[in-house]
Amino acid sequence: MQTTEIIAQLDAEIARLQQVKALLNGTTTKRSPGRPAASVTAAAPVTTAAPKKRVLSPEARAKMAAAQKKRWAKVRKDAK
Repeated sequence: MQTTEIIAQLDAEIARLQQVKALLNGTTTKRSPGRPAASVTAAAPVTTAAPKKRVLSPEARAKMAAAQKKRWAKVRKDAK
């Protein structure tokens, strides 16, 4: 075998190994136009903690209820 043939075979083997590596990594060597496909790790559901509910004290609830009743009374008074 001549040196050029050996180099050609090495180049072919390198290209084949790069394709195998790309398949194992989940990517392709050829790029297509547009948005890239989502990776396996990105497609996994994200588990985040639900935001904590706000809790009002009974005094705050009573104060808000009194203010709303006052607003309703004003609307009823203006309607007459």
